[in-house]
Amino acid sequence: MPSDKAQITEGQLAWVLSACARVMRPLVRLALAFGVKHPHLEELLRDVLVDEARSAWLKSKGAEPNISQLSVTTGLNRKAVTAMVREAEDPLPHTGMSAAAKTLTLWLHMIDEDPAHRSLPIVAEAPASSFETVARRASRGNVHHRTILDELVRLNMAIEHEGRAELNATAFVPAKDLKTMLAFLGDNTRDHLLASVANTLGAEPPLLERSVFAAGIALEDCERIHELVRERWSQLHHELTREMTRAFEEAEKTASGRIRVGIYTYYEDGAAERAEAPAATPSKRLRGRKA
Repeated sequence: MPSDKAQITEGQLAWVLSACARVMRPLVRLALAFGVKHPHLEELLRDVLVDEARSAWLKSKGAEPNISQLSVTTGLNRKAVTAMVREAEDPLPHTGMSAAAKTLTLWLHMIDEDPAHRSLPIVAEAPASSFETVARRASRGNVHHRTILDELVRLNMAIEHEGRAELNATAFVPAKDLKTMLAFLGDNTRDHLLASVANTLGAEPPLLERSVFAAGIALEDCERIHELVRERWSQLHHELTREMTRAFEEAEKTASGRIRVGIYTYYEDGAAERAEAPAATPSKRLRGRKA
């Protein structure tokens, strides 16, 4: 088996399923909001099961698993596994590779150093700063500056006027582009969960993954604390951007490390959350099916 944690007691199974249910509930809410049905989610879960099982075997054994091994690991029959062993196409962009996001982040950092950089000539004679130089620096010259500017203008994050580009955003939040918003939702949530899962499985050294929470307070105080977090994050964001930009520019082109640092705040009326609590826990459903 790919892991010594593959053997699980019934009690541990209930714990793991309960954790998975808490994680999946917001995702199911998203899916239902867009009309996604059970067959779509079932097919997706099977694909992910096979893909993750394959990755686990490769990581632990250093060899490609066969169909039988994948079948035993996932609980899917051989026929189902055979039909799923394929390279799946991901229709969403990968946000870590977004030249537009990298350019806007660098642009914001430059504005923090000098507010005059909010408006830049699209092209300028060296050594003057221009959008072209910012885009080339951010993308390492892999994407033409015109393509990047067109994307930022499309997302309403930049304004083009008389040969100049002006920043029109305080962060890369493409609210007018559902596809990109979904990509960020997927990538940000994935990496947050990867940190939590790695720590739960005993990662050494542990990854930073902390939160602080309170219940039974006024919604007005929730809103006030939310604004406090926004203000503190703005300062930290600039520091992180400076460090990541320096690391990116000093790295060899073959460097493969990646890092994502995030922060979140969520609040709601706790009475509504209690009203939405499931009627049955995973452990109760398990006992109901036991022969």
